[in-house]
Amino acid sequence: MKTSISGMNEGVDPTLASAISKVKRHVLPLFVIMFIVNYIDRVNIGFVRTHMEHDLGIGAAAYGFGAGLFFIGYALFEVPSNMLLQKIGARIWLTRIMFTWGLVAAGMAFIQNETHFYILRFLLGVAEAGFFPGVIYYFTRWLPGVERGKAIAIFLSGSAIASLISGPLSGLLLQINGLGMHGWQWMYFIEGMFSVCLCVFVWFWLDANPHDAKWLTRAEQDALVNAIDDEQKAREAATPIRPSIGKLLKDRQIILFCLIYFFIQLTIYAATFWLPSIIKKMGDMSDFQVGLFNSIPWLLSIIGMYTFATLSAKWKHQQAWVATALLIAAAGMFMSTTGGPIFAFVAICFAALGFKSASSLFWPIPQAYLDARIAAAVIALINSVGNLGGFVAPTTFGLLEEHTGSIQGGLYGLAATSIIAAIIVFYARTTAKPATVAASVDTAPKHA
Repeated sequence: MKTSISGMNEGVDPTLASAISKVKRHVLPLFVIMFIVNYIDRVNIGFVRTHMEHDLGIGAAAYGFGAGLFFIGYALFEVPSNMLLQKIGARIWLTRIMFTWGLVAAGMAFIQNETHFYILRFLLGVAEAGFFPGVIYYFTRWLPGVERGKAIAIFLSGSAIASLISGPLSGLLLQINGLGMHGWQWMYFIEGMFSVCLCVFVWFWLDANPHDAKWLTRAEQDALVNAIDDEQKAREAATPIRPSIGKLLKDRQIILFCLIYFFIQLTIYAATFWLPSIIKKMGDMSDFQVGLFNSIPWLLSIIGMYTFATLSAKWKHQQAWVATALLIAAAGMFMSTTGGPIFAFVAICFAALGFKSASSLFWPIPQAYLDARIAAAVIALINSVGNLGGFVAPTTFGLLEEHTGSIQGGLYGLAATSIIAAIIVFYARTTAKPATVAASVDTAPKHA
């Protein structure tokens, strides 16, 4: 049975529609949960900074550098990991990624000095590398292009949900003491081992390709595979030039995408790693109370992301919406320098509406620009380069606090970079010249 992609615009074949619906129900909830767990294991150090300083002597500069080292390991191994995923298969590789990051995250419970902290943060980045583009790649083998963007948007909501729940969860776990371990050690160990346990479920729940999915009928399997294959053949027929990596690295648009995402991530991770410390300056609060306050900006950001997504779908001009969100982030970061800790917290809540919305609004721009054959590789590249902002921001903030006793200069810098990103986003294209991007790199999947 053959299903044409063009026919999907006129009316989706019932068998194909049924298959797509089943894939979303079967796969999407698990990927969202995986992303939530992934994000918590990545950023939970923000809640134990003062505890590690008291117990291990890890100061602000060491904390900022260690927090950022994660993103060096992540950036170095993101693209190689994505290449291995395409060779080995998404099911095996995603399970491996989750298993190793869970072990390293749990191992953070046993660090004894700065060196241990640095090594394990770097290894955590290495272990997690490839997860995000790996999921995107999985979608390319299971969903036609018209449905892929919606699935990615739902998947990305996992980071916002994780930001919302990580504070209260970590606050509760920090209250556990016993067996010779402090609360911060129990937090690392429990959250890391949850990932290890979850990967067992992932192994049995995910299938390598549609024809392995027993929860799809044979007709649904064929409809899904044929639709995706027809879509790919149409692209290859339209752009038959064999892609090359060299042209990818010379593409001005891809460089702009990396730069914009880097500026967005600067603000996100500066707030992620330093917000709990700002909250603690507001008054004498328990770890759980700090966690509850930490959830407020992220709750507001979820509302903002939904609102911006609705508005951008109604009044289409993606660059303008990204720029608006970035200007909101810039205003919030600047205002956070003009008052005390409580006012700074309120201002960052306002900024969170902007920088998280900018992150979700950004991805449709490169997705619209890229040929599917290069989408997985370029998304991995943009994600890895952009995430270097997660190294620069906490490292800079740590050095500033260590040497000046204040992070005000860093907040000014974030306001400035958000404004710069708001300007350059208008130079980013959403459509490509036929002979340019299609000829960038060959990432046509060999198998899933």
